[in-house]
Amino acid sequence: MSKLITFAVPCYNSAAYMDHCVRTLLTGGEDVEIILVDDGSTRDDTPAICDRYAAEYPTIVKAIHQENGGHGEGVNQGLRRASGLYYKVVDSDDWLEERALAAALDKLREFAAMERPVDMLIANYVYEHVEDNTRKVMRYTNVFPEGKVFSWNEIGRFRPSQYLLMHSVIYRTQLLRDCGLELPKHTFYVDNIFVYQPLPWVKSMYYMDLDLYRYFIGRADQSVNEKVMVTRVDQQVRVTKLMIESHDLRQLRGSQPKLARYMVNYLSMMMTISSIFLIIDGSPAALGKKTELWEYLRARSPELYHKLKYRSLSFVSNIPGYQGRKLSVRLYRLARKIYKFN
Repeated sequence: MSKLITFAVPCYNSAAYMDHCVRTLLTGGEDVEIILVDDGSTRDDTPAICDRYAAEYPTIVKAIHQENGGHGEGVNQGLRRASGLYYKVVDSDDWLEERALAAALDKLREFAAMERPVDMLIANYVYEHVEDNTRKVMRYTNVFPEGKVFSWNEIGRFRPSQYLLMHSVIYRTQLLRDCGLELPKHTFYVDNIFVYQPLPWVKSMYYMDLDLYRYFIGRADQSVNEKVMVTRVDQQVRVTKLMIESHDLRQLRGSQPKLARYMVNYLSMMMTISSIFLIIDGSPAALGKKTELWEYLRARSPELYHKLKYRSLSFVSNIPGYQGRKLSVRLYRLARKIYKFN
């Protein structure tokens, strides 16, 4: 029997916190499918916990055990097995707010009854900062109309710190399959591809001003921790290159100008982050990789290269000279302190 929505939960040595995540999803009842993807866990009881939930809730939970393939392969595996009309990824250390989930499911039921179900539901997400026990809600009331189905032509402008993340979107499952989404294995930061590559296939959207997704942030071992990101900067660069390759944004600008503008700004953010962490590394090899990344963009699109390097957010990562690089890092850390994005 098909479900209303599939929640894919990639799990890797998640025993210490995954119960909270799964319990919030179970409140959706029989309308939901929960796919727990054990990504080759070896250090704790994650595999057994996945099997226990599958045994206790056989009509709701599926447990999949795979060789370690990384977060992206967990997302891929969930998508391959999903029976839900809609698809959402929930990381095992995060959770959904239960009342907001109930409201979102009610709306998805309305979509399911439509001749052409809506392609993407958008809701707010909340940064739950473990270091200082504070919260920051990321909402989109300035960008999307409320109470109606809309297209990209009807959206407003995103603020510089405001992007669609994996946490904020629920896709129609078949759309993800139709656009050929396949995230790379053994690569961090692939969630950026998840909320970038499918967008031109999205023709209809609905926004709910609900604080649905709770994003737990601040653990020292998280992939978005600055020290961790420096050690994994090659993977950040790889993801950025895949995003550059995925679409011709100049062509998209002719048919969907507002979407193209948003995607250019998102790519600018990715170029900035990759560049900043290569600067923080500071080695000659890293600085050479920064130059190579920008040359890669120029080879693909000279117009986009000049726009991003000299007339966008990415300018802050291209201030020339040693002092310019130091200023770039200071500006990044100031923005991180203000917006608390990692």
